[in-house]
Amino acid sequence: MSEAAAARPRVALFVTCLADLYRPSVGFAAIRLLEAAGCTVEVPRAQTCCGQPAYNSGDHETARALAEGLLTALAGYDYVVAPSGSCAGMLRKHMPGLFEADPDLRFRADAIAAKTFELTSFLVDVMGFSGLDVALPQRATYHDSCAGLRELGVKEQPRALLSRVEGLELVEMDTPEVCCGFGGTFCVKHPDISARMVSDKTADIASTGADLLLAGDLGCLLNMAGRLTREGKPVAVRHVAEVLAGMTGEVPPIGRGRDGSAA
Repeated sequence: MSEAAAARPRVALFVTCLADLYRPSVGFAAIRLLEAAGCTVEVPRAQTCCGQPAYNSGDHETARALAEGLLTALAGYDYVVAPSGSCAGMLRKHMPGLFEADPDLRFRADAIAAKTFELTSFLVDVMGFSGLDVALPQRATYHDSCAGLRELGVKEQPRALLSRVEGLELVEMDTPEVCCGFGGTFCVKHPDISARMVSDKTADIASTGADLLLAGDLGCLLNMAGRLTREGKPVAVRHVAEVLAGMTGEVPPIGRGRDGSAA
């Protein structure tokens, strides 16, 4: 192995369930960005759900069983990176507490947690990556997902990377840090409250005059894209990684067909 190859950090991409099932392009975009930043990227085949739905529902037994499998699947890497503040937050902030009764597993969980990062935070804060040379002449606004913002401090990193996208004009909402109402299982348990919250969010999005909505969590993006479509608001919705990786010409916006119409 060459010295240059040996110096490249070995990164496990934690794909996330939603990217795997609904938006694989987010995973491919993350790989493109991580490799451009100087990483060797692998996608561990044994990875599963991070356990957050079970954890948030109080089913810590299921969450712990999933987490225990991840302790093996994600071991041996220099870093674990997820294109989701929500999943990264679960692994980094909550997973270790599932093993309070087992010091050995707690030690392993702490080791995984310490090397787990949300994608844009890892690119900027760890790798010092300033972005690819890509262009997108659109007016965009950015939604700060709750877990990424409040658990991991993801705020300026995606904006710093987006500032390098030629032709992209970023306009802020009045309330970019307010929850969109998804909240994982919250939208199932409290649908009326969730619907009101996302309606408030889409009104804020529309008020910016942006024709593109960006965020770093697919749960939030799917929720907002669905409401925007039902309200007839012509705002395209994308994961920030797709823009940063220059993939907007390769995959349609979330919830739209290849011809740009609502799916």
